[in-house]
Amino acid sequence: MGGGVGILSDMSSASVSSAVQDYLKAIHRLEESHAKASPTDIADLLRVTAASVTGMLKRLAEAGWVDYAKGEGATLTSAGRTEALRVIRRHRLIELFLTQVLKLDWSEVDAEAEALEHAISPRLEEAIAAHLGEPSHDPHGHPIPTAAGELARRPLTRLCDFRTGDRVTIREAQDDNPERLRRWHSLGLTPGTVVYVRRYEPLDDLFELEADGRSLQLGSEGLAGLKGERVV
Repeated sequence: MGGGVGILSDMSSASVSSAVQDYLKAIHRLEESHAKASPTDIADLLRVTAASVTGMLKRLAEAGWVDYAKGEGATLTSAGRTEALRVIRRHRLIELFLTQVLKLDWSEVDAEAEALEHAISPRLEEAIAAHLGEPSHDPHGHPIPTAAGELARRPLTRLCDFRTGDRVTIREAQDDNPERLRRWHSLGLTPGTVVYVRRYEPLDDLFELEADGRSLQLGSEGLAGLKGERVV
């Protein structure tokens, strides 16, 4: 690959432990919906105790990865964000490689990528990206950070927040629940699918949808984790 490989590949993650990378990635995810990542939310996301999160946040702050004050939550520093994006890039590239090349189901690849993202070298990362044609999105529709550390942002809305008469293109599917992903795939609710909200019954919290010529009836819980944008 040419000189566009840039920042992410030039700075090796070899000296950063997998635990630190997991925390930085979790904080980045929480920052997308909250101003700061609280210890409680981090603990829930990583499935660890709140006490262990507090101790780790102090160490991350001392190392310059996050800004953290007790009772106020944590935010990534510039260095922490760069490292988080590097790991996210690897994770999403691996997911796409596993689905496109090895033909794994999209419900399986998140767990596999969690393990592999800490193990591959920058050279292998570059090779995977080149083989896939420097893709912009992973199998679940999430944007892949570029090699230069840029992450595209889209103003997406939860599918369950649309109402009668809305026509919506699904753009992202939350990837941490294999059963839910298999269900969405069986219903055709995948990124790129256009969904028409034929009716919403608030009393029953029931959506009547049309997707690829199929009529579907789902509640908000059945749509939770799907995001899209209105078709104008």
